[in-house]
Amino acid sequence: MTAIVTETTLDLPLIARGKVRDIYDLDDKLLIVATDRISAFDVVLPTGIPDKGRVLTQMSAFWFERTGKIVPNHFISVVEDTRAEGVPIELPRDMIGRAMVVLKAERIDVECVVRGYLSGSGWADYQKTGAISSVKLPPELLESQELAEPIFTPTSKAEEGHDLPITYKDVVALAGERGANAMKVRSLAMYRYGRDYARDLGIIIADTKFEFGWLDDEVILIDEALTPDSSRFWPADEYEPGRGQRSIDKQFVRDHLSAIGWDKKPPGPELPEEIVAKTAEKYIEAFERLTGRTLVRP
Repeated sequence: MTAIVTETTLDLPLIARGKVRDIYDLDDKLLIVATDRISAFDVVLPTGIPDKGRVLTQMSAFWFERTGKIVPNHFISVVEDTRAEGVPIELPRDMIGRAMVVLKAERIDVECVVRGYLSGSGWADYQKTGAISSVKLPPELLESQELAEPIFTPTSKAEEGHDLPITYKDVVALAGERGANAMKVRSLAMYRYGRDYARDLGIIIADTKFEFGWLDDEVILIDEALTPDSSRFWPADEYEPGRGQRSIDKQFVRDHLSAIGWDKKPPGPELPEEIVAKTAEKYIEAFERLTGRTLVRP
């Protein structure tokens, strides 16, 4: 089994350590390293998933490359050798395929969630209120049902604790009218592109989330795009509204944690070996089916 990387220590200035990514300063650029850490319900679990970081990095690169003319993004290159252009130090071999050189943007603290199907916390909110993030939906929809049009349901970007639903007016207060409109329009455009592309490959992208930042007075896509961490992927040939769906994403881990009765408060529980192995398989399956590529490893 591939070595699991849950923390990195590079001879570069560390700007931030998120739930999954370690971010290093390269002056006018950033080096973003996707580790094998996995979070669920906004808690980082003590058990990593082998090759997860490589899947996130290389899958995001795939989408960034395909959609750059639709929505501008921060992508420059994936690190494929210990000597990488724009990186002033020699990198350890375990950075290969999991690190990305990107433009440096000023992050906007909003999680831009787009939902095309009624599932997860959106389904729970709909059952209680008939709406998601103040977006009113028709009555009597079923779990996992496709919506007539995808909807923009943003949340806060919490450094600690849970991200919380916010309204479009809240987004305007955080990013201004122009920034909020750009994030909404570009999130929906990215989702529609990914949804249609994946549908032709037999995968439903039920929902996803994006992050954006300011660069030279332009709102650009940053962080990741349409990965098993940020999206719900369902096999189209097994899809049936009115019930939960088999996932090819992080939902498998969430389901396990719910089944064992974890209270969703830190610290998170260790994951059993079989859950780790199955999760790794799902991430690789999603990557290979959607990109048609072989994962780059050292």
